[in-house]
Amino acid sequence: MDKLTEARQSIEQIDKEMARLFVKRMGCSEQIAQYKSANGIPILDSGREKELIAKNEEYVENENLKPYYRHFMKSVMDISKQYQHKLTERMRIAYSGVEGAFANIASRRIFPDGELIAYRSFKEAYNSVVKGDCDVLVMPIENSYAGEVGQAMDLMYEGDLFINGIYPLRIRQNLLGVKGSSIESIKKVLSHPQALDQCADYIAEHDYEPVKADNTAVAAKQVAKLNDITVAAIASKETAELYGLTLLDHDINEDLQNTTRFAVLSRQREEIINAREGSTVILMFSVKNEAGMLAEAIGVIGKHGFSMNSLKSRPLKTLSWQYYFYTEIEGKHASEKINEMVKELSGYCESLKILGASMDNPEL
Repeated sequence: MDKLTEARQSIEQIDKEMARLFVKRMGCSEQIAQYKSANGIPILDSGREKELIAKNEEYVENENLKPYYRHFMKSVMDISKQYQHKLTERMRIAYSGVEGAFANIASRRIFPDGELIAYRSFKEAYNSVVKGDCDVLVMPIENSYAGEVGQAMDLMYEGDLFINGIYPLRIRQNLLGVKGSSIESIKKVLSHPQALDQCADYIAEHDYEPVKADNTAVAAKQVAKLNDITVAAIASKETAELYGLTLLDHDINEDLQNTTRFAVLSRQREEIINAREGSTVILMFSVKNEAGMLAEAIGVIGKHGFSMNSLKSRPLKTLSWQYYFYTEIEGKHASEKINEMVKELSGYCESLKILGASMDNPEL
């Protein structure tokens, strides 16, 4: 047998084994897809991919082959994601708003294969997941310009859903008009009050009359219906495409770093022990109505090696002048450390809930 034939026969045997391992690997991908679907976790996890490739390439001792192996692994992962997307394409994603609103944009970017279902309010969207009508909820919880979203915080404190991811979306406001309009022809601008506030300097500079709308997408829809070259909307670029409007000016909000954080909530909580380095654990609690209890509770968190990235308070609806707290903490996420901290913390609390865990996800 010559060397060529021998090498080809060896490749055939290797390919046979690789085919067997491929089927086995895709079976694991199916299990992962089922878990992600049940827990409301997006398919894409770029941090996990980078970790896995960096770890596995250490098994390749030949430095010349490492670039080819990285390309090979990336291809395998892309195929795995395609399969997972196929398995989860019928996920039902609840959000509050209308098509083209920022919640709709965030939902589509997080779950590109999901079926997006709009509700009139946060509460209706939240309850749709509680009842099982939808699989996950995408809901804004905080804006860098306006602070936390109070209604969303209250629902998370009072409800039964868990956070399995938090995703930042940069808010870029744009001036949108009908065909034939221009910056100079506009006299009146429609948008959500918050968007009008974010663009107050721009509106004043152009001497526009601000008019409030339910949200930015509704404003764009109204402008398209009016078909008036003197009326414009302040909204996202996506709404321009959706309602056939012209982009007259872009990035007109005063703070171009303006970002809204969207939480993904589901009926099941991803195990905290699965949280990787760089992730945060999210807690909600109220302290006993005794002097120094809040300081003691915060001290417990630090004592166990966790640092707080944020601490927000909201008034309790059942007790006047008393509050509950939302905090995101980071540290070593070994389950025993979490359990030890929670056990001691509960001694100072009237209520305490582990709301979930989230990686530091890239901007949408």
